[in-house]
Amino acid sequence: MAHILNELADAVRPGISTADLNRRAEASIERAGGVAVFKGYVVENSPPYPAAICTSVNDEVVHAIPRDDVILRDGDIIGIDIGMAWPKNQTKEFLQYTGKPLVTDAARTIGVGAISSVLAHLVKKTEEAFFVGVKEVKPGNRVGDISAAIETFLSAEGFGIVRGLAGHGVGYDIHEDPIIPNYGKAGTGPLLKKGMVIAIEPMATLGADDVRRDQDGWTFRTADGSPSAHFEHTLVLTDDGAEILTMI
Repeated sequence: MAHILNELADAVRPGISTADLNRRAEASIERAGGVAVFKGYVVENSPPYPAAICTSVNDEVVHAIPRDDVILRDGDIIGIDIGMAWPKNQTKEFLQYTGKPLVTDAARTIGVGAISSVLAHLVKKTEEAFFVGVKEVKPGNRVGDISAAIETFLSAEGFGIVRGLAGHGVGYDIHEDPIIPNYGKAGTGPLLKKGMVIAIEPMATLGADDVRRDQDGWTFRTADGSPSAHFEHTLVLTDDGAEILTMI
């Protein structure tokens, strides 16, 4: 998955449409032997998601649908989010045992052309917040340890921390328990155990933390119109920490 995200990041430039990025993603996912699990995904009160990736531009936080009429401009930022299943890389016996292929989920925010120093700082610190959270991922800790660490880090930067959306468990489905907010109290929440697979995804804004959902039923954007950055990776808990699965 990492090489697909890198390919898409390299393709980001002024003048390209988010639909073009989606078409590139679909081709790359097919070549990799994967399946785009976002496509056709259904949640309550929303139509099936129509694309392989989410392409969230500027004040769009997550889940924005790629479109031919959304053309990237110099100075924009775009969050690209991919969910993939890997049935072609797993044995028939494994699939019969589990009933489902394994799923991974990852996202990153990319600058389009030359972006402002303020936006560059937002993107950089949101990515750093992910690694701050990863340091708390170890058996015996709790979800609140991850949440509190991310909140402390982003709050110190003066960013808004999106509260209506969160990280989550992943593995056999794209969204599983536990829910992993980007704010919280250390020492609280579900216990982290070896073998758990989770996705941590800080979402920070240059303004307030409120979000609203567009009429398309999917796109979440900041209520005050401020830019937002988003980073995400899938991790598996090991004996003494975690391995990041979507960076290899």
